[in-house]
Parts: sequence; C-alpha cells; structure tokens
Amino acid sequence: MPTMADVARSAGVSVATVSHVLNETRPVLPHTRQAVLDAIEELGYTPNTLARSLVTSRTHSIGLAVSAISNPYFTEILQGVEAAALEHGYSLLIADPHDDPEHERKVVQLLHERRVDGVIVAPSADPRALLAYLDRHAVPTVLLDRVIDGRADTAPRFDQVCAENTEPTARLVTHLAGLGHRRIGLVAGLPGLSTTGERITGYRQGLDSAGLPLDEGLVVPGHSESAGAERATAALMSLTVPPTALVTANNAMTIGALRALRAHGLSVPDDIALCCFDDFAWADLFSPRLTAVAQPSREIGVEAVRVLLERLAAPDRPARTVRLPCTFVHRTSCGCQEDGGAAATARGRSPWPAGSRPRSARSEQVPQSGQSGRSGHHQHSEYPEEGTLS
Repeated sequence: MPTMADVARSAGVSVATVSHVLNETRPVLPHTRQAVLDAIEELGYTPNTLARSLVTSRTHSIGLAVSAISNPYFTEILQGVEAAALEHGYSLLIADPHDDPEHERKVVQLLHERRVDGVIVAPSADPRALLAYLDRHAVPTVLLDRVIDGRADTAPRFDQVCAENTEPTARLVTHLAGLGHRRIGLVAGLPGLSTTGERITGYRQGLDSAGLPLDEGLVVPGHSESAGAERATAALMSLTVPPTALVTANNAMTIGALRALRAHGLSVPDDIALCCFDDFAWADLFSPRLTAVAQPSREIGVEAVRVLLERLAAPDRPARTVRLPCTFVHRTSCGCQEDGGAAATARGRSPWPAGSRPRSARSEQVPQSGQSGRSGHHQHSEYPEEGTLS
C-alpha cells in the first residue's frame, strides 16, 4: 500500500507538503498542489483519516439523529443530508432517537464521542436533556424540522432548519372552507412538538380567515403516527355532528385517517373531503389523489448541512433559524375534479358557493411570512385570493 512518503517522492516534494495539500493546513502553489494530486491518483494512495484528524482536530464526519428513518419525510431529508455531506467531503453517522427524550440524549452523546465535527438533530417533544448536553459540551448543532425557540422576540439558541408550518396549514383550511365546508376537523400531531403547535395555529388562522368559529372538539391529537390518527379520526366521525372535511398533519396520520374513514364506510371525497400536510411519492396514486402540502424535504437536509458547515467555519456567529417554503399540491381528495366539473356535495355540506366551483388540479408554492408566492416550476394559482396567505 503506497504511503505519504511514496507520494512525496513521486511528486518531488516533501512529506510536509503532501500533508498540507491533504489537510489544507497551509497554502501550496497551484502547480505543486497539482503534482501531489497527480501522484496520489497515479499511486492509488488513500489518506489515513485517523491520522488526518489528529493533525486538523476534524474528522470530516457529521452525526445525524432523526426518528422514524422509515418515514418517507425523514428518508428524503436523509438523502439531502447525505448528498450535501458527500459533496463537501464529509461522511455521515446516523442514529435513530425514537422520539424518546432520554434515548436521544444517549445517541447524540455516542455520536459526539465518535468525534463527529457537528450534529444535525430532529429533537423530541421534550429535548431538555439533549439541549443541556449540547450546551454543556458546545457541540456544533443544527436542529432539524422541529424548532425550539418559537418566540419571535427571542434569539434561537441553536441553528435551526425547518419548513414553514403555519401558513401552509391555514392554506389547506381556507381551501376547504372555500369549497363550502363549515366543520373542518384537524388530526394533529404529537403534543409538545413545535410542528404540532404551529400547524394547530395555522388551522386556527385558516378558520379565522374564512370567518368560521373554532370548535376545540374538532381538533384531536393523532400523535404523529398512523394508529393514533386512526383512533383520532374515529373519534371525530363519532361526534353528534361530525366534520365534513379533515386536515391531517403528517403523512403517517393520513394513512391512519384513511383507514378509519374506510372502516366507517365513508368515501373520500364523496362523503368527506381530505387534505393532508406532507406529500409523499405515492400520494398521486391514491384514488382520489391526495390534495397536500409538500415540504421541501431534500432541500431541508441540504440546507441543514450548509448551515452546519457555516457554523464550523464561524463558531461565534449568532444562531439563526431558516424556514423553507412549502408547496400546495392541488389534487382531488378535497372534492375538486380535474376536468373542472362540479364535485359531489359531501354529507352535511353546502353546495359549491358562488365563485368556488372546483377547477383543474395544480401545484403552487405557499409563500413564507411577508413574502409573495414564487411559482418556480409550479403553475400560478387560478384563484388570486388563494395565491397569498396573510
């Protein structure tokens, strides 16, 4: 196996120069650097990463701790993190905290003990032990998806990357209200998660924008998983006056809600309309096709790596929270028909109000707070009043 000394002899330089090229510890003239790289390629030399870490105090590795890695949402985030890490020459160590506060602290501690340069973590509903550990050991950290410091007047303690939650959820509610629904149920996520709180806030804002009263009995926790959502949906449909439309707050809960509706003999959208937060690859294959808010999952992963690398380069800069916009994907589970014809009136629901007759399916980006919508490759909304949320 070729050594660093072999590379130095082949390139006609010192071993120290080869080390500086590999570890980027000192500027090297371009032609000298290229000679070293050519020698490495010719000899098939593989750098010793352990030895390099002793020189640079860096392992060029990132720890990623996310729960439910089998969840398509986190799977896409993982793909983004992995691609961005590889692009910048970093390896990835992955752990699943199982949304358990004590377990998440342990797995992050194990990642830290492996000398990762920084960690990217999706915190649990009670991350106090985790945050105390990260604070105590000054671990470079990016919190993913779920934010910790939610107050607008409070600077975040850690860098955070997540999707917009409030306005996109309000968008689903106002869309359903515009189709004539007056009782809209919400299958909410796990209590304590910031995503759960923000989506409940968006639900309330949507009702307020539509001039509809808030009925707390129509908000039931599905605990961010399929079985919980199945129970929550069954409870909603057992009310004396059940909802005529549902919003589910993540993709796993959409599956549970659909199971419960089928068990009650209800058809979507003929008997009840359904919109979901979280799009997923096979949402387009359901019958009816699911109207959804799509999060930029892969982009969240890529952005988390970028923010972490910026933190490593400038450890003392203020922490910040980056929110990425979501996309409203208009399909047919809400009751709209792709051919532009009128959909069937749902049980207990008013006929289509004036000006809200369904139109063809389309996608549009839901703007961030204080921003106008950007269509990108998506089609602009046909409803001017729905294109921007306030």
